[in-house]
Amino acid sequence: MRCLVTSARPYDQQFLNAANDGRHELVFVDTVLNADTAFIAQGYPAVCPFVDDTLDEQTLKTLAAGGTQLLALRSTGFNHVDIPAAERLRITVMRVRDYSPHAVAEFAVGLMLTLNRHLHKAYNRVREGNFLLDGLLGFDMHGKTVGIVGTGKIGAALASILHGMGCRLLGFDAVANPACQELGMRYVALEDLLRQSRIVSLHLPLVPDTRHLMNSERLALMPQGAMLINTSRGALIDTSALIAALKSRHLGAVGLDVYEEEAELYFHNLCDDIICDDSFERLLTFPNVVVTGHQAFFTAEALHTIAATTITNLDDFAAGRENGNIVRAPALGVPHP
Repeated sequence: MRCLVTSARPYDQQFLNAANDGRHELVFVDTVLNADTAFIAQGYPAVCPFVDDTLDEQTLKTLAAGGTQLLALRSTGFNHVDIPAAERLRITVMRVRDYSPHAVAEFAVGLMLTLNRHLHKAYNRVREGNFLLDGLLGFDMHGKTVGIVGTGKIGAALASILHGMGCRLLGFDAVANPACQELGMRYVALEDLLRQSRIVSLHLPLVPDTRHLMNSERLALMPQGAMLINTSRGALIDTSALIAALKSRHLGAVGLDVYEEEAELYFHNLCDDIICDDSFERLLTFPNVVVTGHQAFFTAEALHTIAATTITNLDDFAAGRENGNIVRAPALGVPHP
């Protein structure tokens, strides 16, 4: 198939070309796909977008008019795609159902340790010749209660790591994961999890029911000084409520690899530009907040799997074969992998 790969970075080209091995005609552009740029896909039966592309109804109409029949998402999440509109326009949407859950789980633990042991502060201090330990006091992870909200593959991988560190595990999900229960995880209501957990880590998809899951009321349930980690989807957290909880000193630490309004920021080099998102800039002022640019997935193993699955999706669509990676409208409520 002839496929346009949008929002493409050099690593996308490297891994996709290796997985493709010449089977499909891949054309790479760094253009972000949206209603204003969708015309560039004219004549491409397949388009391979990323999470920072906007596949709303207007964009999809332009793609369909230009002959696009397949969206081969190189992501697990599909909240950036209007699935019902794609179905109406007869555009098949396929995703990467699974990639290395360990990549995201290990990154979540990295954020926890960075915030707990103040590694970001210590790094800067030592570079400036300051070897004082004042203000760097942390706590043992061993024995602490960690609440995992969403216990699919990533949540389960995180549970396994934290179990090895001696943490007490609480879980919340629509369906209990037996692998997590074998580790001693106890499933409780979300409100109970928030009340009891020293650290809370979010691993849910973004669907209407989970948007702003962490609002002012739920943030207030967390213990004074608790830590919140989000490596899943930015809009799971109400940013204004999060800032208020930080300003009141109720939350002790926050680690964010995703951000509610990240589309205009992430995966771009803005070092010579002015960032006009006041909420994002405010988050960066807190010494107990660590923000990274949606990199939790970014390991060689994960990129290899993403590329291989994407090429398999192109293979199967071209051959008229269905596979388990097709996204349909009723699937919007499925648990996060």
